[in-house]
Amino acid sequence: MRRRATSPVRELRPLRRRPKHLDADPVLHDVSSSGGGGSLVAPGGLRPPGPRRVPSGSASPGMTDEAATLLATPPADAEPDPEVLRRARQIAARLAVPRPRRDVTARRGVGELASVRYRGGSDDIDLDRTLEQLVEHPVPEDDDIIVRERVQARRSVALLVDVSGSMRGERVRTAAATLGALAAELSADDVAAIAFWSDAAVLAHLGERVAPQRLLDTLLRIPAKGLTNVAFPLQVAARELARAPARDARVVLLSDCVHNAGPDPRPFAARLPRLDVLLDTSGEHDTDLGRDLARLGRGRLFRVGGYREVAPALGEMFA
Repeated sequence: MRRRATSPVRELRPLRRRPKHLDADPVLHDVSSSGGGGSLVAPGGLRPPGPRRVPSGSASPGMTDEAATLLATPPADAEPDPEVLRRARQIAARLAVPRPRRDVTARRGVGELASVRYRGGSDDIDLDRTLEQLVEHPVPEDDDIIVRERVQARRSVALLVDVSGSMRGERVRTAAATLGALAAELSADDVAAIAFWSDAAVLAHLGERVAPQRLLDTLLRIPAKGLTNVAFPLQVAARELARAPARDARVVLLSDCVHNAGPDPRPFAARLPRLDVLLDTSGEHDTDLGRDLARLGRGRLFRVGGYREVAPALGEMFA
């Protein structure tokens, strides 16, 4: 008799913390260039399941259940925090994210034109490159013929940054520096940036071009306060990546994973194409939850105790 396969989500251990049920749906703020600088977006299908009653009892130490308020969107010429900028430059100086493999696409009009070796799929010969090959190989093989084909070499990456109460102080500075450095390194890719606490804020929609310094400065204008709802940004990321091919899409979560509000985030992680977790271990953190999120999201867990450890972790993450 064949034994029925069980879902890894159903076999999960109980969470270390019992998260609070939020008394209202989480709110998605849109502070991106296309969002009107702070307008609110109705959650529309992003409401986490489960009861909405808030049980009695206080929040975890160092936390608050007050809603975080977004400050005014910074002007284009605003100067970022000098210390955060210094950290971002140090991370960027050590950060080297490999480019994705170039994949030939069969869809007309998709991808960028590039010169590649003939594989039987194109008759648009690149004469200059082919003649260069013939100089070295007077009797050519098929792969000495260079043709023009459309190739895709662009990733879709959603960056999720925790700005809840447990991330205040030095941790949020490191988070902002990491966001700025990684956004700059992925400038050739389609990137979405989302900050979260009990609610979430879209700093840049997928593919929207926003200067990295502006991203990190906007992030720092969101006060680090409120509970940590990891489930909600995972849902927002899934919506941002919905139109991207699964093989080119991934989510990077920067958090301490101290989830204490909203539903269990692990089932939402399992629905993503890939989820890598950059776990901040410089203070209170939940390694077990971070490990579960990465495993269910078919990604990896990387522990960082400070900004100097960020670049090596990101380099390995994208290798």
